[in-house]
Amino acid sequence: MRPFKLAVIAGEASGDALALRFLAALRERLGDRPLELCGVGDHGLPEAGLKSLFPQADIAVMGFGPVIRRLPLLLRRMEDAARGIAAFEPDLLLTIDSPDFCLRVAKKVRARAPSIPIVHWVCPSVWAWRSGRARAMAPHVDRILALLPFEPAALTRLHGPETVYVGHPLMERLAEMRPDVAEQRARDDAQRPQVLVLPGSRSSEIRHLMPVFGEAVARVAAAVPEARFILPAVPRLQSMIAEAAARWPVVPEIVAGEVAKLAAFRQARAALAASGTVTLELALSAVPTVAAYRGAGWEAVLARRLIKLPSVILPNLILGRSVVPEFIQEEATAEALSRHLLEALVEGPKRQEQLAGFAEVETIMRSAGPSPAANAVEAALALAS
Repeated sequence: MRPFKLAVIAGEASGDALALRFLAALRERLGDRPLELCGVGDHGLPEAGLKSLFPQADIAVMGFGPVIRRLPLLLRRMEDAARGIAAFEPDLLLTIDSPDFCLRVAKKVRARAPSIPIVHWVCPSVWAWRSGRARAMAPHVDRILALLPFEPAALTRLHGPETVYVGHPLMERLAEMRPDVAEQRARDDAQRPQVLVLPGSRSSEIRHLMPVFGEAVARVAAAVPEARFILPAVPRLQSMIAEAAARWPVVPEIVAGEVAKLAAFRQARAALAASGTVTLELALSAVPTVAAYRGAGWEAVLARRLIKLPSVILPNLILGRSVVPEFIQEEATAEALSRHLLEALVEGPKRQEQLAGFAEVETIMRSAGPSPAANAVEAALALAS
């Protein structure tokens, strides 16, 4: 039996995780048919059989400065990837996230071997900024696998590649994120309501948000003295966060690691969070939230020029209306954040509006089916010979 040959390009750990889910679903779909793998990846992919063309560390770089410093190597690795994939002659090329690298490789592969079907998993945020990228992808990407339900319509509107909503990996983790019956009862009846504080996963977010989050927490604590504040910290930034939190008038309890974070989500009654994917996690966990973003002044100017959206919060974008209050730059004041956080914390119409909206978010997100990885495999195999 001829093996199915799959080429995979994953540029970072999150892409590796998606690739591993895809491979598990693909092997189940292929049954006894052998599978051969080639491409770029790490974090379990070599152990899963991937013959890597070069170390993923060569391309796992973020930030303008580091990219510029490594640009000659990145350009060389784009050529190496395209050459290696064309020589491998796969039945399918799957590129995952890391669009600045992956989509350039896809373009080079299409030029070298036009018959190879190319699928890209994780839609670039062309619906938010640099919308011209959608049309530019169309000649060399045959199908995009989208994590968010509004993305297929957005790509159609922007004349991008065909896009299929396959579901978000978070949907496979709902049981870990949502309280069971006993936990829900404890959350509703808690004498000390728990408030999550999530200032971000990047050092720049921490620097800009920790001071105003600390002031907001102090205001909420003054209004609800029995409230308990939990701050799930990214382990690599834990010391930085702890140092900043130590200066707060009310010092939160800091927890680290995924298990502790998910336990905090299941117990929380409300949250104050940096804008980002965590707002979708909170929505799916049914935790009413207030979201904020602060960055350098030049970032705000650039964002206002490039981003043409009524909201940057994923639950709001999925619903097409604003249910999560969001405060950007100078609007993110301690007074505004604390006032809306209190509305999310205490029983009332604002809290109920969010909970009803989050139930809608879950219904919409479930529309692709229970397994994003299995959906991704079916959408990708439809293009393979």
